[in-house]
Amino acid sequence: MSHMLYEGEVYHKRFIPKTHEFTYPFFLLDIDMRDFKSLRSKFFSFAPKDHFGESDDFEQNIDALLEKFGIEKPAFMRFLTLPRMLNYVFNPISILVLFNAEKTPTQMLVEVHNYNGGRVVYPVTLESNGGSKYSGVAFKDMYVSPFLKRDGLYKFALDYTSGYLNLSVTLYEENQKTLIASLRTKAQAYTEQNVRAIFFSHLFLTFRVVTRTLWQSLRLYTKGLAFYSVSAQDQIKRY
Repeated sequence: MSHMLYEGEVYHKRFIPKTHEFTYPFFLLDIDMRDFKSLRSKFFSFAPKDHFGESDDFEQNIDALLEKFGIEKPAFMRFLTLPRMLNYVFNPISILVLFNAEKTPTQMLVEVHNYNGGRVVYPVTLESNGGSKYSGVAFKDMYVSPFLKRDGLYKFALDYTSGYLNLSVTLYEENQKTLIASLRTKAQAYTEQNVRAIFFSHLFLTFRVVTRTLWQSLRLYTKGLAFYSVSAQDQIKRY
């Protein structure tokens, strides 16, 4: 398969100190890096500056990132992200999935953005859990919410096929399960018809992600959760 679209729903649940949960529609663009230069659409756009590296050459930025983490260039890679819509995007999370010659996912480079200009990339080694299911861990090292501690442990679960993409991230703070965010989707071919349909269905997705986050933050504030301040190092790109 070349480029794909995955459309579905995000689910968030906080477990401590108060229970809090919500869902919202979401989609991801799945870019086949072997065919990156064919990524064209009048509805979506893709800007290397939205992601890791400083070059306007996204493939060059990936090579630099692999070198930084001491990772040998894999057989092929796929990049899961939100594209720009109306020339604007906010990506809470984007993932570069690395595959071996047997088309098995072996690693992920997980790029996390916060609302304060901070960006960080977590290298995650994947372990097979049978079939199309994989898991991995990374130590949290960036502020992402005023109601979460800066440090913790992320546990990732990936179930990734040509028919669907399911991804979950569970956060542990001081060995306590604090929050889970999961994405469950079904695949669509990257055709102009499907791109157009998703564009009009999710036209204000980025705006809604931002406003929804502010609204949920207000709800958490009214529940009396502790408030954490952002540090200077969490307001810059750190890769």
